[in-house]
Amino acid sequence: MTPFNPFAGPTPRWFSIPAHRPFLQDLAAGVLDWLGDHPPEALSDATILLPNRRAARAFTAALATLSGDRPVLLPQVRPLGDLEEDEPPFTPGELGLDLPPAIAPLTRRFEMARMIVEDFAPGLSPLRALELADGLGGFLDSCHIEEVEDPARIATLVEGDLAEHWQASSEFLGLAVHAWPKRLEAMGLVDAAWRRTRLLRLLAERWTDHPPTGPVIAAGSTGTVKAAADVLRAVAAGPQGCVVLPGLDLDLTEAAWGAIDEQHPQSALKRLISRAGIERDAVRPWFRRPADPAVEARGLARQRLVNEALRPADATADWRAEIARLRAESAAAGIARDPIALGLEGLSVVTAHAEEDAAATIALMMRETLETPGRTCALVTPDLALGRRVAARLERWGVVADSSSGTGLDRMPVGVLVDLAARFMVDPPKPQTVLGLIKHALTTLPEATPQAVTALEATAFRGPRTRTWATIEARLAGAGEPRRDGRPPSDATLARLAAAAALAARLQTFGETARAAFTPDAPLDVAARALTTLIESLAGLEVWSGPDGEAAAALLSQLIEGGASLGAVSREDFAELVRTLLRAETVRTGGATHPTLRILGAIEARLVRADRMILAGLEEGVWPQGAPIDPFLSRPMRQTLGLPPPERRVGQTAQDFVQAACAPEAILIHSDRRGGQPAVRSRWLWRLEMLTRGAHDPDNDAPVEIHRPSAALAAARALDAPRPGEGGLAPRPAPKPPVARRPRKLPVTGVERWVRDPYAVYARYVLNLKSMDRPDQSAEALLRGQAIHRAVERLTLSWPDVLPDDCEDQIADLLHEELTRHGFEDAAMARERPLARNAARWLAGFELRRRARGIVIRVEEEVALTFDAPAGPFTLTAKADRIELSATGAAILDFKTGAAPSAKQVKSGFAPQLTLTGAILAEAGLSDTGPVDPEELTYVRVVGRKVAGEQAVRASGPEAAELSRAALAGLKARIARFDVEATPYPSWVAPQFMGNFGGNYDHLARVWEWHVAGAEEPEA
Repeated sequence: MTPFNPFAGPTPRWFSIPAHRPFLQDLAAGVLDWLGDHPPEALSDATILLPNRRAARAFTAALATLSGDRPVLLPQVRPLGDLEEDEPPFTPGELGLDLPPAIAPLTRRFEMARMIVEDFAPGLSPLRALELADGLGGFLDSCHIEEVEDPARIATLVEGDLAEHWQASSEFLGLAVHAWPKRLEAMGLVDAAWRRTRLLRLLAERWTDHPPTGPVIAAGSTGTVKAAADVLRAVAAGPQGCVVLPGLDLDLTEAAWGAIDEQHPQSALKRLISRAGIERDAVRPWFRRPADPAVEARGLARQRLVNEALRPADATADWRAEIARLRAESAAAGIARDPIALGLEGLSVVTAHAEEDAAATIALMMRETLETPGRTCALVTPDLALGRRVAARLERWGVVADSSSGTGLDRMPVGVLVDLAARFMVDPPKPQTVLGLIKHALTTLPEATPQAVTALEATAFRGPRTRTWATIEARLAGAGEPRRDGRPPSDATLARLAAAAALAARLQTFGETARAAFTPDAPLDVAARALTTLIESLAGLEVWSGPDGEAAAALLSQLIEGGASLGAVSREDFAELVRTLLRAETVRTGGATHPTLRILGAIEARLVRADRMILAGLEEGVWPQGAPIDPFLSRPMRQTLGLPPPERRVGQTAQDFVQAACAPEAILIHSDRRGGQPAVRSRWLWRLEMLTRGAHDPDNDAPVEIHRPSAALAAARALDAPRPGEGGLAPRPAPKPPVARRPRKLPVTGVERWVRDPYAVYARYVLNLKSMDRPDQSAEALLRGQAIHRAVERLTLSWPDVLPDDCEDQIADLLHEELTRHGFEDAAMARERPLARNAARWLAGFELRRRARGIVIRVEEEVALTFDAPAGPFTLTAKADRIELSATGAAILDFKTGAAPSAKQVKSGFAPQLTLTGAILAEAGLSDTGPVDPEELTYVRVVGRKVAGEQAVRASGPEAAELSRAALAGLKARIARFDVEATPYPSWVAPQFMGNFGGNYDHLARVWEWHVAGAEEPEA
């Protein structure tokens, strides 16, 4: 058999590898077959140009695999999109001798932002300047890549009737394209895009005038860059040169070929061969390895099917005729199977409900691939978030896939520390920021011992917001004072508080030092130095080691070097700027444990082929993405300037889709919903489904259906789906603790909880679990109620008999003091002050009316009643907000800021707080009185709004005493029932109160599982 010779025949030499074939493997097989009986070193003289570095690595691996035991010296494999002058086909000091070095990307951003601030918009914030710099940089890169001869003429392209926005944009761009080259020249640098394009142009000119004498193969490139297209043309015309195109559709009719637009997958290849001056039929097929005829037929059918589905929109009217033609050709070739059904073999579509559902299914499919040794799988998606979800799912099995996207610096340890430190500079005492810093794994403060961190969090940061270090110091000092019973704290507690105080003092020093740079703002470089100093003080110099540390160090260095001229920045803007820069930085760390699994972007996967290809993110706006919107140029302006239309990117991604979808096993995945909103299927998937539905099976005239496997989707859902029984949906808890462990003393509020949610009483009084305040807890409903309670208490204690003349003002002042003491911020107090004034006015009238009856007021007084029960004495306690004693009995008042229980709830026993307090007074009385009959049970609601207050009497006269006796009898019956060990403490026996009487222990009772997901509705 004659060896394959890609350099035989006349020039130019253009080849194509069909989309259904593994491109790099076929390329390597053809190169090895051409090598034939030549000595192993013959291949070392050849140069292989591939689109990118990943393709170059994959081709080298394929060449080594296919060569087997045959010794071969590898050729010079170089990425065409990232050529350097010190690598072949260049030689040191050759083409790039007169080209200055390229400016670093981050340096370019800062220098361009500096230019905008200095020359065009003085006083512009650094963040806004960087946004403008990104837009300007993108425009200049487009001009470099398209080799626009005079970008400055952009200022003359605006007609008088265009919007003022376009006129301002063109004027800005016209000035910038003059100023930026001058600034680069002063620095001795050039733009990277210009340098790369210039190197390609020089190479094209060199090889056109002096073709290389050694073998050169340019493969896989579509020539989207004009200079790269000319390099390909020069290679194809060389004496030992050829170009290998990926997936050129040689079967598309001439009419359809002529109708190709920018969004078609063949558009880039059409432009390339048109620029090279050759016809499509002059492109020859590349060497094909021997393959199973059935496999080859199936692959060819898949390629034709996908190409037909994506044919130009104006040519889709020929679908039925083309389907008939394909079937006729298959029959003439002796292929018994229908070509449409054959093309769908190995192709499947999975419809997930949402992104998390899709990620779980993809991870399971990739994990399944590992069950077959040597089998490979690649996830191809432009959705970085979906790729991260899949990677996280794979880690549940200890599998780390080879990912091309890397990790955002803001998600890595050093990036998180930098972000926290920047936010610490904005608001040092903020609890979440401080706790994040001192608990960070990289923090090395000697004062940040576990005991100190725990004590500082529990004492100073949980509960209402601390706004000053003085408040934190006061809280720590207060925790070290004797308790209410007079007992001093233990030595261990005092030691922990002392350690916490030392840590707080150190943090205060850091905060004051960092904030000193801002008065109230600071130059960007000064702010960056202060941030760097803070980070090193917290974590030491070792923080800059590792990939994420190096990336963070480079970013801060650029901020220090390039930030001086960007103007002053406030603390808030600086933190936002740092967060934006961290989010834009990507770090690639490697560390894949299973290289047979890969997560790739669409561009990285262009030439890569795996045994199983999973194409995900097939929703409009994701794959393909919408045509980008140019912030500076309108479509006519871009066309006049010679820039490509925005839709060209859609055509490039369409070709990536075709290449991957033609794999022997391709799984297309899309989600019905994204971000909680309905999603639209990708236009490519939609057209493929429409084509197959229209291609009826000739045997039974039924639509040809794409395979839609459900096993993987169902298995993925089953992995995390809660199931009844062990490890699944939790049943409604109903613990039965020993009677000896059950509470023998409860306050009336505890009884109220007991009636509604017995499990909460079990958790609080049997397990002794107390809820903890959240750090920076919002000072709203609960704290407002506490503040009003305390203000009314202070009013009564200060004026027990006669009210002052300025009673309203005194109450308002008390309310202001208590609201502030309970953690209300300045912004909240602006809302609370008028409410407090209304409440004070209503309370003043309320007090006058109540005291006119000649009463004795007792506030916050504790009362108790002990009585016998089956398992032993039981004590009921109460601490009434207010008890008013008169000659005929006692009025019991409870102050509220929220909705008061209704009369129906009081009478039915669901709100027994006032009735049980009345029972205690009737049976035991106060500490200095005998039994007192309750004569009024009242809720006092104080809100300060349009209706400032409300006096809600729930019972009065004999009814109050009767309800109190009934409540006590009901409590005794309940105690007797729960004094039997068989009686459980179920969760929420009165679920109607869940919404407005929330439970602190609902997460422990797993209420969501048994009540919502399990659809169990307990009976009241």
